Amino acid sequence: MAAAPHADRSATGAASGADAATAARHAKTLADERVDHRFKGLPPDADGRTVGELAAERRNLFTGGFTTPVLALSAESLEHNLALLESYAERHGLAFAPHGKTSMAPQLFAGQLARGAWGITAAVPHQARVYRAYGIQRIFLANEVVDAVALRWLAAELDADPGFRCVCYVDSLRGIELMDAALREAGATRPLDVVIELAAGEGARTGVRTDAECFELADAVAGVDTLRLVGIAGYEGEVPDATHERVTAWLRRLLALTVSFDRTGRFADLEEIVLSAGGSAWFDAVAEVFAEAPELSRPLLKLLRSGAYVSHDDGHYRRITPFNRVPDEGALRPAFRLWAQVVSRPTPEQAFLNAGKRDAAYDLDLPQAQVVRSGRDGGERPADGITITGLSDQHAWVRTERGDALEVGDWVGLGLSHPCTSFDKWQLIPVAEADGTVVDYVRTFF
Repeated sequence: MAAAPHADRSATGAASGADAATAARHAKTLADERVDHRFKGLPPDADGRTVGELAAERRNLFTGGFTTPVLALSAESLEHNLALLESYAERHGLAFAPHGKTSMAPQLFAGQLARGAWGITAAVPHQARVYRAYGIQRIFLANEVVDAVALRWLAAELDADPGFRCVCYVDSLRGIELMDAALREAGATRPLDVVIELAAGEGARTGVRTDAECFELADAVAGVDTLRLVGIAGYEGEVPDATHERVTAWLRRLLALTVSFDRTGRFADLEEIVLSAGGSAWFDAVAEVFAEAPELSRPLLKLLRSGAYVSHDDGHYRRITPFNRVPDEGALRPAFRLWAQVVSRPTPEQAFLNAGKRDAAYDLDLPQAQVVRSGRDGGERPADGITITGLSDQHAWVRTERGDALEVGDWVGLGLSHPCTSFDKWQLIPVAEADGTVVDYVRTFF
């Protein structure tokens, strides 16, 4: 997408090839980690091998010694989803900083940067520390940071690496005061970039409620030399009783505030202005409104932050994905499947699997039984008439409509809801092709 002078330059907002290569190089070091008892579901006879050695064996998920329960990621779905959001961002003139808290997986970060991401979004300083340990050069920290220890760490990172950029939120005068004091005490030599967070409405989460307060905060940031105001941001997923009309109205307010700040000279010394929003439910609305941005005094970095797309899911996000509203844009594919085994069949209507709350996301929707793999011959069939009705710590409660639907020893493939609470239960996740061949392992850090 060609950019007019001082207009959108998201086509050049991607991480540099060097930054992407650095992240990939750091991620490759994960292949040197030894497999042992820390990683559930992996073959016991693999203990002592490195992750890279185990991946090179290309074991089969079902016959290669893996124990149940075991969570797997679809290699094909991962690749499809990464490519789809890359093309979506390019098509709509958006820079992309996917939210890494969804997976906390450096290998996936490296894949996103290789596919044009500007950087990676974090929610808390600990996540940013993980990102830095694995070579991430641009971090959008979508939260207020008032912890003096975390701010001292950020100051040290900025001072030590001229190529590192971090942008974080501010939403109060007290927060600015605390940030300034901590950065001064740390002897920071580079200012920390900040964006003012605009709340998504009354009753929403964090962020400034009124435009007047936003201008007051902008003046306060201008009054200290430890911070630099670079834009406006927020999260449209917090709009109360969200509809397309309400979400786009809030996004237009976000855009109007950015334009007003620019016209009053608040971005005069910048190379680019940051305008950021975008969860996984309304990124179509973000693309629609951000496309309305007028020409500003500086190039506008329209930064989308959707993160759950990497694995997608079989519940919450599958229902609310913007691609349901705009099917011509493509479709994401659920990438997770949790395999559990039938361990008890007390009645013809009831069965129990050996996976529970410690293994499956359950904060939004219960897992869905999708496929049954026979414990006798390995044959697969649809999980018709089989429903997960509840989860205990280590068991799934199953209702069956037929007495012959399941028997002890069968494997049941479960679709999961809410990837944000799926990745955090597994530290090393096999990546399997459609025939069950495991080609890689994704390491997570929660």
